[in-house]
Amino acid sequence: MKKIYKKLILVISLLGLMVLAASCSSSKSASKDNSVKKIQDKGTLVVGTSADFAPFEFPIVKDGQKQIVGYDMMIAKKIAQALHVKLKIQNEEFSSLITDLRGNKIDLIIAGLSVTKQREKYISFSKPYYKATDVLLVRKGNAEKYDSVKSLVGKSIGVQQSSTQETEAKKRFKKSNLIVESAVTNMSTELSQGKLDGIVVGQAIATEYVAKFPDKYSIAKVKIPVKKDAQTNNIGIRKGDNELKKRVNKVITQLQKNGEDTKMFNEAKQLQDKYGK
Repeated sequence: MKKIYKKLILVISLLGLMVLAASCSSSKSASKDNSVKKIQDKGTLVVGTSADFAPFEFPIVKDGQKQIVGYDMMIAKKIAQALHVKLKIQNEEFSSLITDLRGNKIDLIIAGLSVTKQREKYISFSKPYYKATDVLLVRKGNAEKYDSVKSLVGKSIGVQQSSTQETEAKKRFKKSNLIVESAVTNMSTELSQGKLDGIVVGQAIATEYVAKFPDKYSIAKVKIPVKKDAQTNNIGIRKGDNELKKRVNKVITQLQKNGEDTKMFNEAKQLQDKYGK
């Protein structure tokens, strides 16, 4: 009788372990990251951007069709190819991108985005794909005039809404008149018209404006320190989309390893020169 009882207890214990294992397996399956599969199932990678940041992203008209092109868009295309899906670019205001990523309206943000502690509360980031430096773009002839923060007291300085430039400018140019707008292209026009005295933008963007319009713009001598965590451009990814993050990082690593990232950046600048953006 005791032997039968012991065997019964053993069987019940084994059944319990089997049920527990099945439960754990089911739980793991339910929580499995399917971020890549979702994109592949729909056959399209939707990338959100703000196309006013040449040579990273900007609009052109080619063969009668409006297109969003630039360095970031080339990277987006490489990621879509690696996932074996089509690429869809969704152009919107920079300040809406994180909200739309979290709301599943887009799959990635590729828009010259930098890592900040505030943004890390809401989204994840890829490894860096570009190192950024900020400068002050001013009208031709004013480069020497604006050589310090003190020289900008009372001046109208433009910054893009929700950008790291806006955050840093509010800390460093407290005695300047900060003008926050959604598009860099609008601010560059206002700068040339004398409505703004300067615009805080990335070095690459400012350099392209000066190269394209040497009679209109120049880069001021004032030094604009960039926080360490805002010195790079990274791709915005939804929290929890770890498999997608791995794939994105793999593409970036490969581009950097074979030097294709530099070739793409130069190609983007050539496109900018050709289409006058």
